[in-house]
Amino acid sequence: MARLFGTDGVRGIANKDLTPQLAFELGRAGAYVLTECSRRPKILIGRDSRVSGDMLQSALTAGLTSVGAEVIDAGIIPTPAVAYLTRHYKLDAGVVISASHNPVEYNGIKFFNKDGYKLPDEVEDKIEKIINEKSQLPTPTGLDVGNAVESKSAQRDYIEFLKSTIDCDLKGLRVVLDCAYGASSTVAPILFHELGADVILYGSHPNGEKINVKCGSTNPKVLQEIVAGTGADVGFAFDGDADRLIAVDENGDVVDGDHIMAMCGIHLKNTGKLNKNTVVVTVMSNIGLDIALKQNGIDVVKTKVGDRYVLEEMVKNGYSIGGEQSGHIIFLDHNTTGDGEITALKVAELLVKSGEKMSQLANVMVSYPQVLINAKVKNELKYKYMDDEDIAREIEKLEEEMKGEGRVLIRPSGTEPLVRVMVEGKDQEKIESMARELANLIEKKLG
Repeated sequence: MARLFGTDGVRGIANKDLTPQLAFELGRAGAYVLTECSRRPKILIGRDSRVSGDMLQSALTAGLTSVGAEVIDAGIIPTPAVAYLTRHYKLDAGVVISASHNPVEYNGIKFFNKDGYKLPDEVEDKIEKIINEKSQLPTPTGLDVGNAVESKSAQRDYIEFLKSTIDCDLKGLRVVLDCAYGASSTVAPILFHELGADVILYGSHPNGEKINVKCGSTNPKVLQEIVAGTGADVGFAFDGDADRLIAVDENGDVVDGDHIMAMCGIHLKNTGKLNKNTVVVTVMSNIGLDIALKQNGIDVVKTKVGDRYVLEEMVKNGYSIGGEQSGHIIFLDHNTTGDGEITALKVAELLVKSGEKMSQLANVMVSYPQVLINAKVKNELKYKYMDDEDIAREIEKLEEEMKGEGRVLIRPSGTEPLVRVMVEGKDQEKIESMARELANLIEKKLG
């Protein structure tokens, strides 16, 4: 049986893979495991704007309250807000209903523990075991049944926290915000207005039919056009649940997570705030990031793909910044998960304090050409590439051709029926051909 939890909670097509029944069972099992059987645990729920959010929240709330939990509904709010507010309010757990950057038809459920951290594999396995084995859980009655209340202050409390993460205002800065019609719509426009920025908005209201459609961190084309056409200093694109951020410079060029980590990592070092002189990245980060950081005397630690693995490394060794090329960046001195709003504020603060243009700041790193192609495969076969001799021989052949001036990396998606093929090297045309060749072979063998 395939594992229920992927790299970022339980995710799938809503009402098909992620059903109300499964949401109900996740609520019951999650509350039981995370709250150590407390009689009246308190659990925060936040969600993005997806149409299926109401359905899944109702089912999840029913599951949580059926084992006696008190549910606090934070409404449409970013994932990192749930992580922060769970520990700020001293609650027993937090839950987010979101499929992040995925298309409209998808949704997901992910848990945070009382300290605002995503769950380690062993805790997810306990929840999954209860569901799979249909274990008997407490079923309180009468006054012991749980209840749900609406939070009146969650949005404001999170905004005030965000303001505390920088020590300047943003007056004189012209900013374009692409909120992806998602969770950042309830926070980012207010935040940047109150800090004094001149704000231009796109996708800035919650809309479950448009979330991540031609907008957001995975599709910043419109944002690029708006920034270049309005003379803005910078553009920020959030994903659906606002734990990721991609920036756009004043010329309309994309500044990805690797460049943002280079900029911020170097700034933290120069101000004496880079713990242990280290930035944590994943194996998918561009080789140009390694070069830029090492040229500035900064150490690089690499993990496997997934923000949870970056976070584990940061917590274990006390590092202050880490993240992914996709814009999932963790500032551990402020929050316990990737936070798009904090990342945007850190970049904006750097623009204000340095007096430089965004393109100048981003030039601290030069990217090597990197091609990423998704090979569509059968979901149950996506991990079989490791055992396929033909695929292994093809990867070895491609790396020999690059003669040490590039690399090939393939990995299964944690949430979709895809194997991601990444080829990096000096010659764009050559690596595009290589990536297509390898992706076609993987689809042939595993599709």
